[in-house]
Amino acid sequence: QVQLVESGGGLVQPGGSLRLSCVVSGSSISGATMQWYRQAPGEQREWVAGISSDGVTPYADSVKGRFIISRDNAKNTMYLQMNNLKPEDTALYYCKLNKRVNYWGQGTEVTVSS
Repeated sequence: QVQLVESGGGLVQPGGSLRLSCVVSGSSISGATMQWYRQAPGEQREWVAGISSDGVTPYADSVKGRFIISRDNAKNTMYLQMNNLKPEDTALYYCKLNKRVNYWGQGTEVTVSS
């Protein structure tokens, strides 16, 4: 059974930083593309960033230059370093593993507020 577990969310002031983690069990992430999505209250889920098996890392314009996605295949884990956080980054953040079936985590909540 494939499971994705996100962690690292929390409450942070504007301008602060957080690092999210997504630990995968039941399947190797090597060779797979992984992505981060987020869903703000009352909004649709939106794509944030992705990382391919060979390290290509596209970002949504809204986070480009502030967020950094990375992966550690040995730890079967993906990360999202979020810097200079803004109130509009407040959302539930999900990770996604792209295989023949797409797998999602349950999400970790990020709140940016003073």
